[in-house]
Amino acid sequence: MDLSNIKFLAVILAAVASFAFGAVYYTVLGKAWMDAVGLSEEQIKKDRTAIPFIISFLSLLVVAVVLSWNFGQQGGDGPTMGGSIGTAVLLWLGLIVTSIATNNAFQGAKAKLTVLDSIHWLGVVVIQGLVISVF
Repeated sequence: MDLSNIKFLAVILAAVASFAFGAVYYTVLGKAWMDAVGLSEEQIKKDRTAIPFIISFLSLLVVAVVLSWNFGQQGGDGPTMGGSIGTAVLLWLGLIVTSIATNNAFQGAKAKLTVLDSIHWLGVVVIQGLVISVF
C-alpha cells in the first residue's frame, strides 16, 4: 500500500479543525448529549479525565489519514473540493453511521444519541474533506 500521497500537514490541520468543531458542537449540544447517554453534569465532572480527548484526537488523525489516502487514490491531484466532500459523505454514510447505529442498537442507546453522534461525525468528515482538498 502506497502511503506517499498522504498530505500530512493537511491531515494535522484537518484533525485540529475537526477537533475544534467537536468542542463547539458538544458544548452547544451538551445537555442533549448528556440526556442521550443518561449522565448528569455532576457525573461527568466527577469522572473527568483527558483520556477521551486524547483518544478522540488520535481517532480524528486516523480519519484524516484515511481520507487523505483515499483522495490520493483517485488519481491526479485527487478529487475536486466537491468530490472530496462527496467522497467523505459517502464514507460517513457507509462506514460511520452504520457503525454508530449498530453499536448503539445493541447497547440499547437512545436513538437521539445515534443522531447526535452521527451528525457530529458528518461535520468531522466534511471539515476534513474541505481542509485536505485545499492542500
